[in-house]
Amino acid sequence: MTQNLTQHLIQTLLKQLRIVRYAAVAASAEYRHTHNWRTWTFGWLGRMLSQVTFFALIGKLLGSEQQMHYLVVGNAVMVCVMETMTVVAAGVRERYDGTLALLTAAPAPMSTVLFGRGLHAPLGGALTSAVSLFLLAPLFGVHTPLAQLPVLALLILATAFSTYGIGLFLGALAIGLPGSRNVISTCCNLLMMAIAGVQVPVTFWPAWVQAVASALPLTHALAAVRAVVAGEGAATVARAAALTLLTGLAWLAAASLATATVRQRGRRRGSFDYAG
Repeated sequence: MTQNLTQHLIQTLLKQLRIVRYAAVAASAEYRHTHNWRTWTFGWLGRMLSQVTFFALIGKLLGSEQQMHYLVVGNAVMVCVMETMTVVAAGVRERYDGTLALLTAAPAPMSTVLFGRGLHAPLGGALTSAVSLFLLAPLFGVHTPLAQLPVLALLILATAFSTYGIGLFLGALAIGLPGSRNVISTCCNLLMMAIAGVQVPVTFWPAWVQAVASALPLTHALAAVRAVVAGEGAATVARAAALTLLTGLAWLAAASLATATVRQRGRRRGSFDYAG
């Protein structure tokens, strides 16, 4: 019985991975249609680097090198989250394209499909943050030892994929509020920028705000990144990275549950008509 259960679990996992792969291929084709190397480099990347530079210059105007470095690191990681959060609109796009009703009727879990359809967002976000931390940050005096660059790259990926769950969760909510999709993602970005340690330390806030911040993967991811940049011990980095992954998995589970709930409600009410 144990062997049969193991085989069933493996087959189920392989099936889900195959669905994710097909959805990711479709997403990749759509992304290539939206961006080429020029529009991505001089459009999106240029905009994000300008944002990091803006906050870095605020730190410089404050006359504090420490504050400038804090803002550079925080905002260099934040741009990764901002690109990842564009997935909030994924389900709404499916609805406007008239494919959401088909996904609702399909036997595959809709959460699996939407997970694959948005994979370009965390991957692109990780690349944007990598450019910000590895190329832009040194111009403001933030230097990371070469031996720590692979660790930093892994932490950036962990940041992107841990916050991906938040984007998918909010995306499920946005399906029922299609006109508010950009408001939802923008408000979430601003909230994380305010309380997750991007602009000011988390300890700046009251205890209840710190408790809310502890539920955000970005809070722990930033702590890990700052620990690496500061040359702190492996134990400190590992603890923050583990909390990043744990909170990220919790948000992915919440996103899966929310998507399943939205799907069931849509099937029951028949509300996922074309661009409805």
